[in-house]
Amino acid sequence: MKTELSTKQKRELLNTLKARFEKNMIRHKGLDWAKVQVKLEAGARQLWSLNEMERTGGEPDIVCQDKKTGEYIFYDCSQESPKGRRNVCYDRKALDARKENKPANCAVDMAAAMGIDLLTEEQYRQLQKLGNFDTKTSSWIITTSDIRKLGGALFCDRRFDTVFVYHNGADSYYAARGFRGSLRV
Repeated sequence: MKTELSTKQKRELLNTLKARFEKNMIRHKGLDWAKVQVKLEAGARQLWSLNEMERTGGEPDIVCQDKKTGEYIFYDCSQESPKGRRNVCYDRKALDARKENKPANCAVDMAAAMGIDLLTEEQYRQLQKLGNFDTKTSSWIITTSDIRKLGGALFCDRRFDTVFVYHNGADSYYAARGFRGSLRV
């Protein structure tokens, strides 16, 4: 699989990310795009991952900077769960366990192939402080091994101006459920 962008793709992606960054300054107060761009241009693999986030409808944007490492942290900031990542069960074990009506893929494998991580519950709640996301959809989140061993998986959404965490069989999938990712640059 090709994991490097052409010069044109890089330029287009950087322009998209810059426009989104400037439009949504509330998400990353005090950060300077010029410094962000320097880090982005130095990380070909991360740029490819950001492009995958963008290509699948995630609308990635910076939500914070890690004070210890200096890394910028991107989340999928699309209003609803990314369209190109819906209709998937939670992980490979769940996908393999389905005998019929299998979805095309699973969230954990898709995220790994994109070079991103699924959001944790804490990250999902942090995202929701920046706006109202998943008001019509839902998103799989990292599930602890004890829940997963019992066949379950966790997902979140926002309804009634409240963030809810739910459980479902990990092999379930719905047209309105996808996943959101994070990436450190």
